[in-house]
Amino acid sequence: MINEIPVPKDVLLPFPTDGVLLQALIVVLFLAHILFVNLMLGGVLMTVACEILGLRRPNFDTLAHEIARTVTVNKSLAVVLGVGPLLAINVLYTIYFYSANALTGTAWIMIVPLVATAFLVTYLHKYSWEYLARFKALHIAIGLLSAALFLCVPFIFLANINLMLFPNRWTEVRGFLSTLLLPNVLPRFLHFLLACLAVTALFLVAYLTRPSYPVEQVFPGWDRATIRRGFYSVAFFATAAQFVAGPLLFFTLPAAGMSWLLVAVIAVGVLLALWALLWMWREISSDDQRIGRRFVGVAAVLSLVVLCMGYGRHLYRETAIDPHRRLTLQKAADYRVAAAAAHWRQVAGVQVEKLPLGELVYNQVCAACHMSGRVLVGPSLEEIAEIYAGNPDGIIKWTNAPGRKRMNLPPMAAQPLGDKKLRAVAEYMLRVGAGLPAESEAGSQPASPDSSIPAESPASAPAA
Repeated sequence: MINEIPVPKDVLLPFPTDGVLLQALIVVLFLAHILFVNLMLGGVLMTVACEILGLRRPNFDTLAHEIARTVTVNKSLAVVLGVGPLLAINVLYTIYFYSANALTGTAWIMIVPLVATAFLVTYLHKYSWEYLARFKALHIAIGLLSAALFLCVPFIFLANINLMLFPNRWTEVRGFLSTLLLPNVLPRFLHFLLACLAVTALFLVAYLTRPSYPVEQVFPGWDRATIRRGFYSVAFFATAAQFVAGPLLFFTLPAAGMSWLLVAVIAVGVLLALWALLWMWREISSDDQRIGRRFVGVAAVLSLVVLCMGYGRHLYRETAIDPHRRLTLQKAADYRVAAAAAHWRQVAGVQVEKLPLGELVYNQVCAACHMSGRVLVGPSLEEIAEIYAGNPDGIIKWTNAPGRKRMNLPPMAAQPLGDKKLRAVAEYMLRVGAGLPAESEAGSQPASPDSSIPAESPASAPAA
């Protein structure tokens, strides 16, 4: 139900530019970034595969070395071009992106050291080629480590981006591994890997058979037609496999983000992909003199396919989060109205019926993190009542000087509210958590006019 969805605070800041322009930028900038991510990861995987084949066929070892030369360049471009979409997603989807980051926790933070380590291992693999020529098993192991590290980074990122689309599932998440149980993570990763192979193979068709490249000298016994046919075959089969991975991806998407426009955009992308497959098959089947003549057409059609899929991804994201975004905006508007009314009552000296002190303090401070029946940022009232049964002093002591009990949740900040308020709210929470009437708490007297918690109080810090 929509009322069960957790609602973070709205960010009451204007966009730095038009929202439609930001949405267009996030699609274009992301596609530019993902192109070089594809080339980087596809290059690493093909380098390792060709080096293993090179144990028996020397030309494949040479081919692996040539592909490895492109990886570090594509890696640098991927990093530089990743800044733009990261900034755009921070602006457009602030509460969703950061909420997902917090929920995936350690795994998300590990992206930075993983990327740095992957870069260093990749350079080691690239520049130790001759030095470790007699220790091929060791050199291949270094390449495999590089590939494994590079696979981890997009896997974490995809899981995180997938999580931000489904706020109604946030309360179920207990760290990174639990995000993998959400629908669509593994199909998205498979789709991504196949795209890496297809894009990299098509790039290598052009790169390794360019007019200035001495193919026959570098690869004795091979010519341009051989290399083109080989990489066209990889691109063809990787693209054909998308007709299995694509439906798997589509039909595991939760219905929350579906729309007829999305279906239409994906259908156009599928038709274009079929066209590209037909042209690639004709290239593979061409004689040696004619192969390569359709390369520009194949690349152009596949670029349109990628554009359709990128736009479709954005459409799904917007549709999926729209109900939560509307709810968040409504909650924020309600809060602003309530705050304005409270300010007016204070200025005008208007008195309203007071809540019991414990309930008032709970609503103003504790309810942001502790609720009855479910876990938010901290344990539920039922769990608190079980831990501190008959021991309100234990809650008071913990609240004044909290530590950290749950490594998968943020630490609770100290709440220096004073013993009177802390005792009242402790007894209130124990009664509610135990299923007893809240009215009979010891602190059930109406709160005095000065009992409310000011907005700038340290009590507004996160609690767990």
